[in-house]
Parts: sequence; structure tokens; C-alpha cells
Amino acid sequence: MSSQTVQLVSMEEIRAAANRIAGIAMRTPLVRAAFPGVSGYGTGREIWLKAESLQPIGAFKIRGASNKILQLTAAEIARGVITYSSGNHAQGVAYAAREVGAKAVIVMPRNAPAIKRAATRELGAEIVDVGVASNDRLAKAEELVREHGYVVIPPYDDEQIIAGQATCGLEIAEELPDVDLVVSPVSGGGLLSGVATAVKQIRPQAKVFGIEPELAGDTAESFRAGRIVSWPAEMTSRTIADGLRTQSVGVRNFAHIQAFVDGMVTVTEAEIRAAMRAIVSATRLVAEPSGAVATAALLFHAEQLPSYRKAVAVVSGGNVDPAMLAEVLEGRG
Repeated sequence: MSSQTVQLVSMEEIRAAANRIAGIAMRTPLVRAAFPGVSGYGTGREIWLKAESLQPIGAFKIRGASNKILQLTAAEIARGVITYSSGNHAQGVAYAAREVGAKAVIVMPRNAPAIKRAATRELGAEIVDVGVASNDRLAKAEELVREHGYVVIPPYDDEQIIAGQATCGLEIAEELPDVDLVVSPVSGGGLLSGVATAVKQIRPQAKVFGIEPELAGDTAESFRAGRIVSWPAEMTSRTIADGLRTQSVGVRNFAHIQAFVDGMVTVTEAEIRAAMRAIVSATRLVAEPSGAVATAALLFHAEQLPSYRKAVAVVSGGNVDPAMLAEVLEGRG
């Protein structure tokens, strides 16, 4: 499949997804954040954080997983579901599967954060460990599907997943209808493609940018090149942002990104850590490293972003290991 043949998700599908998942996923708040020197009184700029860290699983992934699983037939539910994930999508699938009574099998990399692994197991999922490469996860999942007949719940490259993640963008546009700029993390592209699709169809004049770590900047390179570029696992695994280590953006996701996203910015590891501290200080919200990258772009890369009066940064998740959080807040590492 090429990005040119992808059918883009419609607003009708996004609104249907919002209604479908309302009993599982939370409508998260926009929290005003007054960062010194960047937003607040006297700057003429407002920054709002879309607090997906407050979802039942602590991350946005519950949106897409729920939208996909809630459309399964009774026969498919009986077969059980499987996915491949470093953590947050794993929890989303496990949570939604439990809601419908389906067995959930999760293929996870050995270096997945312990906090995400434990939460996934506590939700009743079976975990299968593989190597650190995202391709290893996919290969193992396909093997288990052949052996057991599980239904695959893809982490991002799927229309129903994109429509589910797009409900985050729908909420932003509904709650802040005069938003000028929306910045979102990107890895496989599920969140960015969904958010951009919803925001740009409701408010075409708003700008939407994707944000990545410099150490895992494959989508930024893909965006510049106009084609999907893959990075090896040993490169993407260097970043502290464990949820953004995917080796390449999905085909369906890239088609939506090309259609609706205005630009890409990458941030450094030091900027990610500083953004985590700033978010806690300004709002008392906890962001995992992946969830802090969008805020990092607003704080440290304003010159690469369009001017704005009202900006929203998506805090995609808050599932951070307590020891890492303490290290970051204390300025160590």
C-alpha cells in the first residue's frame, strides 16, 4: 500500500468513534500552563496542555484501542486479541479487551519500562517478550496470529485506530475553537495523524506540528523527504522517550500527516527533561518523557513554530518510572 492509495478518515468516523468510546476513554481537560517568559500575562500567548496523562491507563492509547476493539464481532472477541507495544498501547488494548471479555496477548520489547509492563499484566494481559526492535515485535505477533488465530489490534497503522486517536483532536477543537497551533508527539504516527485530521477539518486555519526527539527523528526526516524513512532500532532506542522509539511511521499515518500536518520539529534529550520539570511546576501534571516532547518544542523551539495566540501541546502520557521522575525533577542525569 502506498500513501497515495490511503482513504483518509472522515469527521463522521471521528465523531462516531467519540460516541463509541465515551464509556471507556475519558474526555480529558485542557489545562492552562503559564510558563515563565513563554506564556501568561504580558506575553500575548496562551499555552494549554491536553492532559491525556489523566486517562484510565495514563495515556491516549486507550482511545484507538477502544475504538478498534469495540467494533469486533462476538466471534472475534472469542478468538482473543494481540498487539505489539512498548507499553502504553499494550495497556490500552489490555484495558479495552478486559471491558469486552477478550483474552489479550501483548508482545513487548525486553527494555519496556517496568511500570508499563506491570500495569499491563495487572490488567490481565499475557506478555510475550522479544528484542528491542519494533520489527521483532511485529514478526512475533504475526507468528502468534498464525498459531492461535488472535485478532491483531495494530498500535497505529489502522483506520479505526487513527479515528480513535483523532477524538483527542476533536476535543481540542471543541473546547478551544480559536486555537492557533496544536503540537503533538509522533512515533508511529497514530496520535499526530488523528489529531491533525480532526483539528484541520474543524479549524483549517490552525497549524498542526509533529514533535519528535532528535535521537528518534525518523518521521521528521520522512516529512522532509516526502517518503517514509526507517531508522534502525539501535538509533531510536537511544532516546529517553521510550514511547517514541518506533523505527518508522505507519503508511496510513503518513498519508494523514502529509495531508494535514504543517511541519515537524525535533527536540533534545535535555529539553525533554526540562519540559517534564516545567510541566510539573506549572500545572502539577506528570508527563512521561514521550508526553513532554510537545511542550519542549513550545518552550525551546518557538523560532521553528508559527506565531500563535493560543497553542495546545498534547501531553500524551504520564506513565513514568518513579525513579526516573525523581531523577528528572532533581535535575540529575
